[in-house]
Amino acid sequence: MILSQYTKEFKYNWQLAAPVMLGMLGHTFVSFVDNIMVGQLGTAELAAVSLGNSFMFIAMSIGIGFSTAITPLTAEADSAKNKEDGKSAFKHGLVLCTILGILLFLMIYFSKPLMYLMKQPVEVVDLALPYLDLVAFSLIPLIIFQAFKQFSDGMSMTKYPMYATIIGNVINIVLNYLFIFGKFGFPEYGIVGAAYGTLISRFVMLWYLWYLLKKKDKSRYFVTNIKLFVLDKLMLRKIVNLGTPSAMQMFFEVGIFTSAVWLSGLLGKNPQAANQIALNLSSMTFMVASGLSVAAMVRVGNQKGLHKYYELRRIAFSLFLLGTILALFFGLLFLAFHEYLPRIYVDFDDVINYEDNMEVVSIAAKLLLAAAVFQISDSIQVVVLGALRGLQDVKIPTILTFISYWLVGFPISFYFGTEAYYASFGIWMGLIAGLTTASILLYIRFNYLTKKLIAQKETNNGTT
Repeated sequence: MILSQYTKEFKYNWQLAAPVMLGMLGHTFVSFVDNIMVGQLGTAELAAVSLGNSFMFIAMSIGIGFSTAITPLTAEADSAKNKEDGKSAFKHGLVLCTILGILLFLMIYFSKPLMYLMKQPVEVVDLALPYLDLVAFSLIPLIIFQAFKQFSDGMSMTKYPMYATIIGNVINIVLNYLFIFGKFGFPEYGIVGAAYGTLISRFVMLWYLWYLLKKKDKSRYFVTNIKLFVLDKLMLRKIVNLGTPSAMQMFFEVGIFTSAVWLSGLLGKNPQAANQIALNLSSMTFMVASGLSVAAMVRVGNQKGLHKYYELRRIAFSLFLLGTILALFFGLLFLAFHEYLPRIYVDFDDVINYEDNMEVVSIAAKLLLAAAVFQISDSIQVVVLGALRGLQDVKIPTILTFISYWLVGFPISFYFGTEAYYASFGIWMGLIAGLTTASILLYIRFNYLTKKLIAQKETNNGTT
């Protein structure tokens, strides 16, 4: 009977989270397609995409993390049926995301020389630089798209960003095929062709999502007639205060995975390519948990607006349970197919690169065993983090994520991720430690806050 109080929420949780999952998987699928197609060119090209995307992941984590401030504010306004507050939250978030997208592009563009100072393989860096130019520019439409997406999620209109992402993915796959390999008379750009596909598809995604929201009665008011230059300092400050810690939370987590790319580069191009394969596969399962995280943010934000704290806690725990069940399934999947999944990324008919490809697959298979282990902790930490954002509690979780990933996880990766110890697997041991620590600390924080809210409400009811 007690368990059914949580499982009865699974259907609605899934209905809300599934479109978000598919939308987020779409972002990862762009990388998945890029990796598979580029992997046919050789291990150096695959490592170059990995190195270029490592810079992108850092920038994206800041932009996407910051944009999440829009969701709980919109969800709270929606549950209170306050259109003015909802439109204000979206408008100010849109302005800030646009500015941030431009700044992140400039940051990546001017940080490219750092690649030569990071002791990465020279052939990999030479290939990565032109790829990064175009992909970095795609940050601008991507972060603006995130503002629209987070607004849609806050309004519980989660399927429309999914539609836009699907359209973007189809365009990306077609353009990749044409530009990477020079098919049907198109120029053969190699890995730069993958960057062209990503850039164009992200502009299309942004336009299509705006078009969909403009057509819907529920959202038309919010996304039309926006006075972008009439701004309220209080709302700007509110979004900055919510968005900045959220951006830092995501930055700390993505940062440790990015450090894994760089540490792998110190071991050589093959370990770096293998790391990219394992990272790409595990990021797909992470996007499923991230969908539940958004559902937690929306549902907790709604219950907070209604001051129903018992319901808030019950709904949040139903999401934690669903996330754990899905994580167990993915963990078993990685265990069962860890030797087969990496083979998708390389061309075994390539006689010249055959030995390199075999080494890459062997290393990636071991890393997927580590990925299988951290599925549960990775799922718990991101879903709980979503619930905390729904409570608009962001500052303490930021400190907790920093402790978990950079005081616990990174030192382990750095120390054991050398040839003297466990090489690539040692790097991923640090990821396991960081994610496990984060899941425990963030859960303790959520448990404390929700019990405190319930106690305060009971006290207030007693005095009245």
